[in-house]
Amino acid sequence: MTSAAPAAGMAAARNMAHGEQLSRIARKYPGRTAYISGDTIRTFGEVDRRVTRLANALAVRGLHHGDRLAVLMTNSIEMLETILAGWRLGAIVVPVNFRLVADEVGFILGDCGASVIVVDESLSPLVAAVRETSPAVRETSPAVRVVVVLGEPAAVAGAERYRDLVETPDESPVNGTVDEEDAALIMYTSGTTGRPKGAVLSHFNLLMSTLNSMVTQGIVGYDDVWYGNLPLFHIGGLTGILPYLMGGGSAVIVPSGNFDSARAVEEMERFGVTGCVFVGMQWDDICNQVRASGARLALRRAAWGAANTPVEVLKKIGDVLPAVPIYSFFGQTEMSPVTCVLHAEDSDRKRGSVGRPIMNVEARVVDDDGKDVGVGEVGEIVYRGPTVMQGYWHMPEANEAAFADGWFHSGDLCRMDEDGYLYVVDRKTDMIISGGENIYCPEVEAVLRAHPGVVDAALIGLPDAKWGETPRAVIVPVDPDDPPGEADLIAWCKERLASYKKPTSVVVTDALPLNSAGKVRKPDLRQRFGQPTDARR
Repeated sequence: MTSAAPAAGMAAARNMAHGEQLSRIARKYPGRTAYISGDTIRTFGEVDRRVTRLANALAVRGLHHGDRLAVLMTNSIEMLETILAGWRLGAIVVPVNFRLVADEVGFILGDCGASVIVVDESLSPLVAAVRETSPAVRETSPAVRVVVVLGEPAAVAGAERYRDLVETPDESPVNGTVDEEDAALIMYTSGTTGRPKGAVLSHFNLLMSTLNSMVTQGIVGYDDVWYGNLPLFHIGGLTGILPYLMGGGSAVIVPSGNFDSARAVEEMERFGVTGCVFVGMQWDDICNQVRASGARLALRRAAWGAANTPVEVLKKIGDVLPAVPIYSFFGQTEMSPVTCVLHAEDSDRKRGSVGRPIMNVEARVVDDDGKDVGVGEVGEIVYRGPTVMQGYWHMPEANEAAFADGWFHSGDLCRMDEDGYLYVVDRKTDMIISGGENIYCPEVEAVLRAHPGVVDAALIGLPDAKWGETPRAVIVPVDPDDPPGEADLIAWCKERLASYKKPTSVVVTDALPLNSAGKVRKPDLRQRFGQPTDARR
């Protein structure tokens, strides 16, 4: 070799970012179906051209490498196109939960400094409210200067239509090179101290996560079809699609809304779906529907995750889909996201386990000093591997704590058995999982304490047949003889937080039990108030 190849050329030749993966598949198989949603079917060639045009239009409007592109949309092919267009430019995509209220959205846009946002028409009034009222956006991101609306943009002054951008004639190759170590996503997770934290995931993180999934589940064929039922603003929903993109398979994008098992089974049969994931009670409905309809599914793999699935439901899945491998995935956003998998054949033998670490993920269970605990002893699970996030966006202190000793500290308290299977026993972080959504208690407690009739408050999780857990507030009122009503407190929270975070019940007590460090003893509260039938005082 007589001369060194230019660094940019070498990087371009090695580019494995998913924006380039789309182009690669489109060049090979332009007429193959990429995405299906309702009556809309788009091929890889069509999607690639639309993504190129959208990327070029966003570049003209000032979106460049490293800029933040916020996406506030419900599930759609256009949402995927927006994400892929951002990645093609080297922008950092920031998916925003469409269930959040204006104050929560405003914090995220201000914290990440988003300059461009793409939003559904139905959600555009939320963006208008954020731009008018949020100091965080005005001061940190005075821009959010470009607003693109999927639909009519009337609700936001100066907004443009998505259709106009994606139909621009410029299909020239997008300039610039995206390095695998460049940031691809900022995924905001509910904060343990009252505000969300932005987990930064690189293109390499996503690539390794994709390859892990393909190897673990055997996703290799162009005839594979994914059923995209999970919300795309969640890391699990987004990364579920990527293995099918890399393999040249298809994905059915299910519009966000109320889950319909009859529609799901009909679509899975009609489109020859080979892979899907549902949460526990959805699986119960799916199995009942398959039995009732006699549907003949083409599934090659199925998964459940996010919340514990009752044993009787797991048995039903095995009875209704006896030849289908079933996986239980466990992980967190910061790990891109899967860390462990439990296979169906182990579900009885290792009941209650989240499985063993997947390929490329190393796990230990350690004490507060970072030393390994013994077999069966409880400690914090820590991880190491190429799917570990780059860090939290602009939070050096949180990063220092999260990456102590060169391992990522998950916040999950686990034990490991003699075979290396992990069991989650509690959480270091005070969190409730309801219907697959993480609810961090301090965030809700801070809102409750801001109520003029509340002195102190704590949040605990109640068992719930449908959602897994549901939040209950325990409050200490300013006036014990005239405490605020349950409906008033729930409405107070709903105005200030996403609806899924609000407590579904409230109990009143004279004082919260505290330990010697002044922290609330949550086990005492769960013992006293942790049953759905508890009488309210």
